[in-house]
Amino acid sequence: MIRYFTSNPASRVLCSPMLLSTFSHFSLFHMAANMYVLWSFSSSIVNILGQEQFMAVYLSAGVISNFVSYVCKVATGRYGPSLGASGAIMTVLAAVCTKIPEGRLAIIFLPMFTFTAGTALKAIIAMDTAGMILGWKFFDHAAHLGGALFGIWYITYGHELIWKNREPLVKIWHEMRTNGPKKGGGSK
Repeated sequence: MIRYFTSNPASRVLCSPMLLSTFSHFSLFHMAANMYVLWSFSSSIVNILGQEQFMAVYLSAGVISNFVSYVCKVATGRYGPSLGASGAIMTVLAAVCTKIPEGRLAIIFLPMFTFTAGTALKAIIAMDTAGMILGWKFFDHAAHLGGALFGIWYITYGHELIWKNREPLVKIWHEMRTNGPKKGGGSK
């Protein structure tokens, strides 16, 4: 588990943990908190991007947020293992908050206090920036910040730059998925 499901730039295995650590968690509470946030924002992001694009963005976000964490750890010399889906989930949260900045949000245990999605995103980015600079160790703030910045970038520019160019391939995939493969495939 430590070798493949925790990301650490000092490890012998560097690449696969960048994705696999997204699926491991420190405790049941850690997993429950991440899954609650993902559940809260997943229907919005799937409505915005579609299922296939959401899956591609989410998996890419896991790798990108871990890469940002690696860079920060190497730059500061603060090595240590990281795990969890929060970097990828921050991408989802940031993308939704960027696309729907006037959406109203609340904290689960304080539902009487509401705020806009745009305000929440600014606060989260400020907290993670401070945590990264000051070396707070409760969260992997670099992974959170990397995920948030990727989510903002993707929803603003990435869809047009990346996904639109893949649209013909995705249409073929949808046809194959719904109609099945064509029979007879011989040439004349």
